[in-house]
Amino acid sequence: MSGTSTTQTRGEELAPVTTEDLTALLVGGERPPRPSALSASLTFGWRAVLKIKHVPEQLFDVTAFPIMMVLMYTYLFGGALAGSTTAYLQFVLPGILVMSVVMITMYTGVSVNTDIEKGVFDRFRTLPIWRPAPMVGYLLGDVLRYTVASAVMMTVGLVMGFRPAGGVVGVLAGVALLLVFSFCFSWAWTMFGLMLRSEKSVMGVSMMVLFPLAFLSNIFVDPATMPGWLQAFVNNNPVSHLTSAVRVLMDGGWPPTEIAWTLGWGAALTAVFGTITMRLYNRK
Repeated sequence: MSGTSTTQTRGEELAPVTTEDLTALLVGGERPPRPSALSASLTFGWRAVLKIKHVPEQLFDVTAFPIMMVLMYTYLFGGALAGSTTAYLQFVLPGILVMSVVMITMYTGVSVNTDIEKGVFDRFRTLPIWRPAPMVGYLLGDVLRYTVASAVMMTVGLVMGFRPAGGVVGVLAGVALLLVFSFCFSWAWTMFGLMLRSEKSVMGVSMMVLFPLAFLSNIFVDPATMPGWLQAFVNNNPVSHLTSAVRVLMDGGWPPTEIAWTLGWGAALTAVFGTITMRLYNRK
């Protein structure tokens, strides 16, 4: 026999409710299907975009910072290094574009660490979704930030006199390569976001890594003028390969070696730091 239960409200006896009635009410509909890996990742990516919408100050580093960098380096060092600011702008703008986007990748780790401190990750771990989806969502959301930074940088450069010989196709190819590398590079900061205890620690470690990669490269000057021991590091720096590839693509060329090195570094960064990130995420 099925069990029954009765309830009373203000002394009035209600109709008995059977177990079968409760079961039919609670599980009467079909269980919704489990979201796919792509769907879950895009959902978390949209969450990152909504955070930017509600806190637009987050776009300060992808708007004001690139403008300041282009103006400062072009007009401070252009005449001394290249003889004219216009000539130096053709050389340095792709490099500053790379540096600006690569530098802001560290905020991925800051966002991860902030959500951990708020306890949001505990909720993510209980959801029946593809396990890497929250991490991939962070990276997809930040790709929008990288795209905004690139658009701002190119607009300012064109106003200042930058004229890429590769035209629209060359610029889009260079920016696309930069976005792919930045997506891969951001996995390093998700690892630090999970490992370190505070967002200040994440920013401190990130800057300690990013500054040597950015400034010990071919972004600002030709490595041929550097000492031999420094050239060995600069020529094997992944940021140097990326900068050379973007520079040649925007100039209308096609550098297969530099593109291969850039994509190879990106794949290696994803394989190493992506694996460590997911192990830390599963154990956090």
